[in-house]
Amino acid sequence: MQFKLIVNGHTHSVDAPADMPLLWVLRDLLGMHGTKYGCGIGQCGACTVHLNGVAERSCITTVEMAAKAKITTIEGLSVDGTHPVQIAWQEVDVPQCGYCQSGQIMAAAALLAKKPHPTDQDIDTAMDGNLCRCGTYLRIRQAIHKAAVPNHAPAGKPAAKASTTSKGGTR
Repeated sequence: MQFKLIVNGHTHSVDAPADMPLLWVLRDLLGMHGTKYGCGIGQCGACTVHLNGVAERSCITTVEMAAKAKITTIEGLSVDGTHPVQIAWQEVDVPQCGYCQSGQIMAAAALLAKKPHPTDQDIDTAMDGNLCRCGTYLRIRQAIHKAAVPNHAPAGKPAAKASTTSKGGTR
C-alpha cells in the first residue's frame, strides 16, 4: 500500500504493507538510520521517535498508524545538533556505547516539551523503559536537568525558572 508520511517536516511516499513497523520504514525505506532496533517488542526504547510530539516506540507502531501523525526522528530533532537535550548530553558526557542514545534523547526531548522543569520522579517516570546497558541513568537524569536550565532553552522559547528541592537547593 502507498502511505504518505510526514517525517521531520518532509513528506515522503512509501510503498509498504500496512502492518510494517515504522522502524523498518524509517531505516530501510527512507534511509534514516538514527533510530535503532533494540528488542522489537517496545520494551527497550532504542527505537523511540515522536508522533505528534509524543515519545512512541517505532518498532511496535505500524506505518498505517504513523501515516496519521507528524513523525520526528533523532535526525529531525535538530539539524545541527543544537537541541538543548543534545547539547546537555554532550556536556554531561552521557553516552558510553551510545546505542540507546537516540531513543534516550527523543524520550527526554518529549518530556521537556511537556514538562520544562521535571523533577527526578518525572524524569524517572518518563524515561522508564528506555534501557541503557551501560547504566548511565544518573548522567541521563543530570543531562535532562541541565537541558532545562535557561542557557539551554530553545530559541524563541523562554526558559522556566530552576526548580528547587525540598531542602531549598536548586537542581
